[in-house]
Amino acid sequence: MGGSRYIITDQHQTYFITCTVVGWIDLFTRPEYKDTIVDSLNHCIENKGLIVNGWVLMTNHIHFIARCEAPNKISDFLRDFKKFTSKKLATAIKEIPESRRDWLLDKFNFEARKTNRAENYKIWQDDNHPIDLQEIDAYQKLHYIHDNPVKAAIVEIPEHYIYSSARDYAGLKGLLKIELI
Repeated sequence: MGGSRYIITDQHQTYFITCTVVGWIDLFTRPEYKDTIVDSLNHCIENKGLIVNGWVLMTNHIHFIARCEAPNKISDFLRDFKKFTSKKLATAIKEIPESRRDWLLDKFNFEARKTNRAENYKIWQDDNHPIDLQEIDAYQKLHYIHDNPVKAAIVEIPEHYIYSSARDYAGLKGLLKIELI
């Protein structure tokens, strides 16, 4: 399932990307974990040529519409983003008061051992499910992204969810420096 149809063919094209936590584990339930993702994305926007047009961080995945400016490559961004955030998240799980600490670390360690794809902890699934925005309606995907927290009954109105670009599109200040479509 999946792999071959969803590949990055143009490193500077805009893609709809989904990064999912292994086993769909609800990791992003604490502000510290969510802020790790926000801080990393902001760093990539400021320093790695990442341009984000839309995003939402849910409990077990993140969706974003993004591209990288040359010479940066979207594949390199995804690899580095996942590697960096995995290490930061594993450290945070160990350091903050986390009732699920042992369970989470055991699950992420098991995934690392099972796949031999990570050193100690594997937090992200390998697939990013990139969809080239030249092939689909960008506004439909943007609406889908912004509607995620509403469908999950986290908020009633998309722009009330702070871990999303819906705020930016509603004229409010968001957490990321995004480029409106």
